[in-house]
Amino acid sequence: MHELSPWIMFLNATLFVKAVMGILAGASLVAWTVFIAKMTEVGRARRRLTEALQRIDGAGSLAEARAELSAESNVLSRLLHAAARECSLSAGAPRESGLKERAASRFSEIAREESAATRRGAGALATIGATAPFVGLLGTVWGIMNSFIGISEAQTTNLAVVAPGIAEALLATAIGLVAAIPAVVFYNSVARASKAYLELVQRAAGAAGRLLSRDLDRLDAPSAMPLAVEKA
Repeated sequence: MHELSPWIMFLNATLFVKAVMGILAGASLVAWTVFIAKMTEVGRARRRLTEALQRIDGAGSLAEARAELSAESNVLSRLLHAAARECSLSAGAPRESGLKERAASRFSEIAREESAATRRGAGALATIGATAPFVGLLGTVWGIMNSFIGISEAQTTNLAVVAPGIAEALLATAIGLVAAIPAVVFYNSVARASKAYLELVQRAAGAAGRLLSRDLDRLDAPSAMPLAVEKA
Protein backbone atom coordinates (compact mmCIF):
# COMPACT_ATOMS: atom_id res chain seq x y z
CA MET A 1 0.00 0.00 0.00
CA HIS A 2 1.17 3.53 -0.75
CA GLU A 3 1.59 5.97 2.11
CA LEU A 4 -0.32 9.09 1.06
CA SER A 5 1.20 11.66 3.40
CA PRO A 6 1.81 15.10 1.84
CA TRP A 7 5.58 14.69 1.99
CA ILE A 8 5.53 11.26 0.33
CA MET A 9 3.15 12.57 -2.33
CA PHE A 10 5.55 15.43 -3.00
CA LEU A 11 8.53 13.09 -3.30
CA ASN A 12 6.63 10.78 -5.67
CA ALA A 13 5.34 13.61 -7.87
CA THR A 14 6.80 14.31 -11.30
CA LEU A 15 9.49 16.96 -11.69
CA PHE A 16 7.04 19.45 -13.20
CA VAL A 17 4.55 19.09 -10.33
CA LYS A 18 7.39 19.36 -7.82
CA ALA A 19 8.47 22.60 -9.48
CA VAL A 20 4.92 23.94 -9.25
CA MET A 21 4.70 23.03 -5.56
CA GLY A 22 8.08 24.66 -4.92
CA ILE A 23 7.01 27.86 -6.63
CA LEU A 24 3.82 27.97 -4.59
CA ALA A 25 5.69 27.33 -1.35
CA GLY A 26 8.06 30.18 -2.20
CA ALA A 27 5.14 32.45 -3.03
CA SER A 28 3.55 31.65 0.31
CA LEU A 29 6.80 32.53 2.08
CA VAL A 30 6.96 35.83 0.18
CA ALA A 31 3.37 36.64 1.16
CA TRP A 32 4.05 36.07 4.85
CA THR A 33 7.28 38.08 4.70
CA VAL A 34 5.68 41.04 2.91
CA PHE A 35 2.69 41.02 5.26
CA ILE A 36 4.78 41.04 8.44
CA ALA A 37 7.17 43.67 7.06
CA LYS A 38 4.43 46.02 5.80
CA MET A 39 2.26 45.79 8.89
CA THR A 40 5.31 46.48 11.08
CA GLU A 41 6.38 49.40 8.88
CA VAL A 42 2.93 51.00 8.65
CA GLY A 43 2.20 50.44 12.34
CA ARG A 44 5.47 52.07 13.40
CA ALA A 45 4.95 55.03 11.06
CA ARG A 46 1.39 55.51 12.30
CA ARG A 47 2.46 55.51 15.96
CA ARG A 48 5.27 57.98 15.31
CA LEU A 49 3.01 60.33 13.38
CA THR A 50 0.28 60.16 16.04
CA GLU A 51 2.80 61.04 18.75
CA ALA A 52 4.19 63.90 16.64
CA LEU A 53 0.72 65.37 16.10
CA GLN A 54 0.07 65.26 19.83
CA ARG A 55 3.34 67.01 20.54
CA ILE A 56 2.66 70.00 18.27
CA ASP A 57 -1.00 70.31 19.26
CA GLY A 58 -0.24 73.42 21.34
CA ALA A 59 2.24 75.00 18.92
CA GLY A 60 1.26 78.46 17.70
CA SER A 61 3.68 78.80 14.80
CA LEU A 62 5.76 76.82 12.35
CA ALA A 63 8.90 77.71 14.28
CA GLU A 64 7.51 76.30 17.52
CA ALA A 65 6.35 73.11 15.85
CA ARG A 66 9.67 72.58 14.06
CA ALA A 67 11.56 73.17 17.31
CA GLU A 68 9.38 70.57 19.01
CA LEU A 69 10.16 67.98 16.32
CA SER A 70 13.73 69.05 15.59
CA ALA A 71 15.22 65.72 16.67
CA GLU A 72 12.68 63.55 14.82
CA SER A 73 12.33 62.36 11.25
CA ASN A 74 8.76 61.64 10.20
CA VAL A 75 6.25 62.82 7.66
CA LEU A 76 5.05 65.68 9.88
CA SER A 77 8.55 67.11 10.22
CA ARG A 78 8.86 66.90 6.41
CA LEU A 79 5.59 68.79 6.01
CA LEU A 80 6.69 71.50 8.41
CA HIS A 81 10.06 71.78 6.68
CA ALA A 82 8.32 72.07 3.30
CA ALA A 83 6.09 74.87 4.60
CA ALA A 84 9.06 76.74 6.10
CA ARG A 85 11.09 76.32 2.91
CA GLU A 86 8.25 77.67 0.80
CA CYS A 87 8.02 80.68 3.12
CA SER A 88 11.73 81.27 2.64
CA LEU A 89 11.56 80.92 -1.14
CA SER A 90 8.54 83.24 -1.30
CA ALA A 91 10.12 86.00 0.75
CA GLY A 92 9.56 89.38 -0.87
CA ALA A 93 6.47 88.36 -2.82
CA PRO A 94 3.65 90.91 -2.52
CA ARG A 95 1.50 89.94 0.47
CA GLU A 96 2.85 86.38 0.17
CA SER A 97 0.48 85.84 -2.78
CA GLY A 98 -0.10 82.19 -3.61
CA LEU A 99 2.02 80.95 -0.71
CA LYS A 100 -0.72 78.73 0.71
CA GLU A 101 -1.35 77.17 -2.70
CA ARG A 102 2.34 76.47 -3.25
CA ALA A 103 2.65 74.98 0.22
CA ALA A 104 -0.42 72.82 -0.42
CA SER A 105 1.21 71.59 -3.63
CA ARG A 106 4.30 70.55 -1.66
CA PHE A 107 2.07 68.81 0.90
CA SER A 108 0.38 66.88 -1.90
CA GLU A 109 3.74 65.71 -3.24
CA ILE A 110 4.78 64.48 0.19
CA ALA A 111 1.44 62.71 0.65
CA ARG A 112 1.84 60.99 -2.73
CA GLU A 113 5.34 59.88 -1.80
CA GLU A 114 4.04 58.43 1.45
CA SER A 115 1.23 56.68 -0.39
CA ALA A 116 3.65 55.09 -2.84
CA ALA A 117 6.02 54.01 -0.06
CA THR A 118 3.20 52.59 2.03
CA ARG A 119 1.73 50.53 -0.80
CA ARG A 120 5.10 49.31 -2.08
CA GLY A 121 5.14 45.51 -1.91
CA ALA A 122 1.39 45.14 -1.58
CA GLY A 123 1.19 44.36 -5.29
CA ALA A 124 3.06 41.11 -4.64
CA LEU A 125 0.27 40.02 -2.28
CA ALA A 126 -2.37 40.81 -4.90
CA THR A 127 -0.43 38.91 -7.57
CA ILE A 128 0.02 35.84 -5.37
CA GLY A 129 -3.62 35.87 -4.33
CA ALA A 130 -4.80 36.10 -7.95
CA THR A 131 -2.42 33.64 -9.62
CA ALA A 132 -1.58 30.98 -7.02
CA PRO A 133 -4.82 28.97 -7.50
CA PHE A 134 -4.24 28.81 -11.25
CA VAL A 135 -0.61 27.80 -10.83
CA GLY A 136 -1.77 25.02 -8.50
CA LEU A 137 -4.42 24.02 -11.02
CA LEU A 138 -1.73 23.78 -13.69
CA GLY A 139 0.16 21.29 -11.54
CA THR A 140 -3.07 19.35 -10.92
CA VAL A 141 -3.92 19.11 -14.62
CA TRP A 142 -0.40 17.96 -15.41
CA GLY A 143 -0.46 15.35 -12.64
CA ILE A 144 -3.87 13.98 -13.61
CA MET A 145 -2.75 13.81 -17.24
CA ASN A 146 0.20 11.69 -16.16
CA SER A 147 -2.16 9.51 -14.09
CA PHE A 148 -4.32 8.82 -17.16
CA ILE A 149 -1.20 7.96 -19.12
CA GLY A 150 -0.28 5.53 -16.34
CA ILE A 151 -3.75 3.97 -16.52
CA SER A 152 -3.33 3.50 -20.25
CA GLU A 153 0.07 1.90 -19.83
CA ALA A 154 -1.04 -0.38 -16.96
CA GLN A 155 -4.31 -1.19 -18.78
CA THR A 156 -6.23 -1.17 -15.51
CA THR A 157 -8.65 1.14 -13.74
CA ASN A 158 -7.90 -0.23 -10.29
CA LEU A 159 -8.27 2.65 -7.82
CA ALA A 160 -5.24 1.50 -5.87
CA VAL A 161 -3.15 2.09 -8.99
CA VAL A 162 -4.45 5.53 -9.96
CA ALA A 163 -5.23 7.02 -6.53
CA PRO A 164 -1.64 7.97 -5.58
CA GLY A 165 -1.08 9.89 -8.83
CA ILE A 166 -4.39 11.74 -8.56
CA ALA A 167 -3.74 12.55 -4.91
CA GLU A 168 -0.33 13.97 -5.79
CA ALA A 169 -1.93 16.11 -8.48
CA LEU A 170 -4.62 17.45 -6.16
CA LEU A 171 -1.94 18.32 -3.62
CA ALA A 172 -0.76 21.03 -6.03
CA THR A 173 -4.20 22.65 -5.95
CA ALA A 174 -4.26 22.47 -2.17
CA ILE A 175 -0.88 24.18 -1.90
CA GLY A 176 -2.09 26.84 -4.37
CA LEU A 177 -5.05 27.61 -2.14
CA VAL A 178 -2.84 27.62 0.95
CA ALA A 179 -0.73 30.30 -0.74
CA ALA A 180 -3.61 32.30 -2.25
CA ILE A 181 -6.06 32.56 0.64
CA PRO A 182 -3.64 34.13 3.16
CA ALA A 183 -2.27 36.42 0.42
CA VAL A 184 -5.75 37.84 -0.24
CA VAL A 185 -6.38 38.31 3.49
CA PHE A 186 -2.96 39.93 3.89
CA TYR A 187 -3.55 42.29 0.98
CA ASN A 188 -6.83 43.51 2.45
CA SER A 189 -5.23 43.98 5.86
CA VAL A 190 -2.32 45.97 4.43
CA ALA A 191 -4.73 48.07 2.34
CA ARG A 192 -6.81 48.94 5.42
CA ALA A 193 -3.72 49.80 7.48
CA SER A 194 -2.33 51.93 4.64
CA LYS A 195 -5.62 53.79 4.25
CA ALA A 196 -5.73 54.60 7.96
CA TYR A 197 -2.14 55.83 7.88
CA LEU A 198 -2.69 58.00 4.79
CA GLU A 199 -5.72 59.58 6.44
CA LEU A 200 -3.42 60.45 9.33
CA VAL A 201 -0.97 61.97 6.83
CA GLN A 202 -3.78 64.20 5.56
CA ARG A 203 -4.44 65.30 9.14
CA ALA A 204 -0.75 66.15 9.47
CA ALA A 205 -0.88 68.18 6.25
CA GLY A 206 -3.88 70.05 7.63
CA ALA A 207 -2.03 70.79 10.87
CA ALA A 208 0.98 72.15 8.95
CA GLY A 209 -1.34 74.26 6.80
CA ARG A 210 -3.02 75.75 9.85
CA LEU A 211 0.33 76.72 11.37
CA LEU A 212 1.35 78.38 8.10
CA SER A 213 -1.95 80.26 7.95
CA ARG A 214 -1.44 81.57 11.49
CA ASP A 215 2.02 82.84 10.60
CA LEU A 216 0.68 84.61 7.51
CA ASP A 217 -2.15 86.23 9.46
CA ARG A 218 0.35 87.62 11.94
CA LEU A 219 2.39 89.11 9.09
CA ASP A 220 -0.70 90.66 7.46
CA ALA A 221 -2.07 92.18 10.69
CA PRO A 222 0.77 92.74 13.16
CA SER A 223 -1.36 94.78 15.52
CA ALA A 224 -4.44 92.59 15.46
CA MET A 225 -3.13 89.98 17.83
CA PRO A 226 -2.18 92.32 20.71
CA LEU A 227 -5.57 94.05 20.48
CA ALA A 228 -7.36 90.73 20.53
CA VAL A 229 -5.37 89.65 23.56
CA GLU A 230 -6.22 92.89 25.44
CA LYS A 231 -9.93 92.52 24.70
CA ALA A 232 -9.85 88.88 25.78
